[in-house]
Amino acid sequence: MSGPFNLADYYLFDRLDEGLAEAPALLFGERRQSYAEVAADVRALSAYLIAAGVAAEQRVLLALPDTPAYAAAFFATLRIGAVVAMGNPHAPTGDLDYLVRYTGARAVVTTVDVAGALAPTLAECGCLVIQVEDVATGEDWRARRADASPAVWLADALEGGRRLEERGAPTRRETEADHPAIWLFTSGSTGRSKAAMHCHRDFAFNTERYAISTVGYRHGDITVSVPRLFFGYATGTNLMFPFRVGATAALFSERPTPETLARAIERYRPTIVTNVPTMMGKLLEDDDARTARKEPRLDLSSVRFHLSAGEALPPALLARFLERFGGEVYDGIGSAEMFHIYCSNRPGDVMPGSLGRVVDGYELRILAADAEGPGAPTLPAGETGVMWVKGDSVALGYYGDRDKSWETFHGHWCRTGDLFRIDERGYLWFEGRADDLLKVGGIWVAPLEVENCLAEHPVVAAVAVIGVELEGLVKPKAFVVPKSQEEATESLADALKHWVQTRLSKHKYPRLVAFVDELPKNDRGKIDRKELRRRELAGQNPVGR
Repeated sequence: MSGPFNLADYYLFDRLDEGLAEAPALLFGERRQSYAEVAADVRALSAYLIAAGVAAEQRVLLALPDTPAYAAAFFATLRIGAVVAMGNPHAPTGDLDYLVRYTGARAVVTTVDVAGALAPTLAECGCLVIQVEDVATGEDWRARRADASPAVWLADALEGGRRLEERGAPTRRETEADHPAIWLFTSGSTGRSKAAMHCHRDFAFNTERYAISTVGYRHGDITVSVPRLFFGYATGTNLMFPFRVGATAALFSERPTPETLARAIERYRPTIVTNVPTMMGKLLEDDDARTARKEPRLDLSSVRFHLSAGEALPPALLARFLERFGGEVYDGIGSAEMFHIYCSNRPGDVMPGSLGRVVDGYELRILAADAEGPGAPTLPAGETGVMWVKGDSVALGYYGDRDKSWETFHGHWCRTGDLFRIDERGYLWFEGRADDLLKVGGIWVAPLEVENCLAEHPVVAAVAVIGVELEGLVKPKAFVVPKSQEEATESLADALKHWVQTRLSKHKYPRLVAFVDELPKNDRGKIDRKELRRRELAGQNPVGR
């Protein structure tokens, strides 16, 4: 792809040309916006941003909850040729301060509380600040109040932009397919998050290959997401992909819990749910609790399929979920470096426990951990190595980190850092991260393999495994969330060790088992093993048995 191209056209304005102007684009509680109404907001905000001096390729940082304001700011930034960067509005102030400085943001669109907390930094950096209220689902996302920071209200920016548009002010800039469009942040598992820099063309490629051709987004779908829109996984599945096919993105602004997700499903009756394994397990527990209270059970009958990514989906959990709720679950893997999912299960082709097969248009290779380039010999089927992926959605590199870019990006190829084995039929089996490997007794152990084994035990709700030093040697330590804290006994710890010993090679069993109420998660919703390791070194973790 080359030549003139803009993602705001591809995802939004092309729907108007297709006759879908009045089709529902966004649902927010009882509030509904058509594609024409979203487009009108985007044109107005685009005019305002241009007039305010936001230039092409400058960064606009969005730190917003999941409300229609997100769509307006996201597509307006793209329409004027600026670059979208996204952050979690509920992250610690220090993390958001880092994002403002790291991105060199020319403008920040965020909540009034974040604008107030970051006021000194925003003033120092000379950012244009546009603020919104952090409203509950269904409330007026254009609301404003008098006792806030002096930043511009989004409602005022929209009104000002409409007046500019009426006077003939520009509402767009021409862009090329290879112009910068969006910075997607890594999860920061090895330090501060880095931005993978993507062009307009990258997102269209994956949308056509994965969303439409592989899992089958279509007009008439209604989508709901557990991960929030600032996370590229959900930006794709619950904004970009539905907009591409003229479907409807249904939003809820509250923190995702079994209760808030259940309310969203009951209200919107979605056909596609972007899910994660942890929430799938919690939905089962919530449904059990409803049954115990003799309340109506969860009704997921509207859902054609759930998408799963971000963490391992144990086959036992998948089986229980499907037996209880029906539908299908398409587990896959993607990355910020490639924008979205490039290996996935799909309609008519689901292999429980695997992450499916390569998405058409991508190429995968499993290479030795010390391979220096994609031309190294591929490993035999069944042997674990590092996955390399090739596809037209590959990022340009990491902003401000040439050394890490050279390690990761090799022309058309990306070294993912994920450990996989591929079987004779082409199914991919995730074995963890290369930097998570433990050397136990001189043999490499993938913590994920131990976690998957423990997750099959009937009393284990969640688990994470890290390496700890025991008598000068590295040994696996398991942190287990039991389904009932009353079961967290020394006898259960011994039973879990024996469970692994009888199912895996004996050197892989956890020498220590610690029971916890919950596992730390990063802002992408993934188990934060880095935080577990930090706590272990600081003596803040339970000792284990």
